[in-house]
Amino acid sequence: MKSKTVAAWLALVGGPLGLHRFYLKGPGDLLGWLLPVPTALGLYGIMRAREHGLDDLWSWVLIPLLGLTFAGCALNAIVYGLRTPEQWNRRFNPGTQAHAACGRTGWFTVIAIALALLFGTTALVTSTVLMFQHFFEYQLR
Repeated sequence: MKSKTVAAWLALVGGPLGLHRFYLKGPGDLLGWLLPVPTALGLYGIMRAREHGLDDLWSWVLIPLLGLTFAGCALNAIVYGLRTPEQWNRRFNPGTQAHAACGRTGWFTVIAIALALLFGTTALVTSTVLMFQHFFEYQLR
């Protein structure tokens, strides 16, 4: 039985590596295998910015991929955490009762949702600001 709380925390903490997708859909999930790609490209962009300086065009193209991946995974954590027990169990635990314990929302789920709101919003706003900043600086040159 798949727990809503575990899925929300996996999406928040290990989402950019696809851990929540593997937990919910198994190792055959293609999107779970593809999620580390933009994460790795974003980390590569950070390393390029450190090596080549902040004026490197490719680093500013790649860095927002990391922030957008984090924001998307945080959104998944919020969506998982806000599902009703009936929806959760129907989708991820077929054959169980509608109000089974694995679909209930507890305090750990609420904490995961609150942290996902905090980190996801921070990642999204930071990525957007960096993209626009570099775009406008590039336009001035």
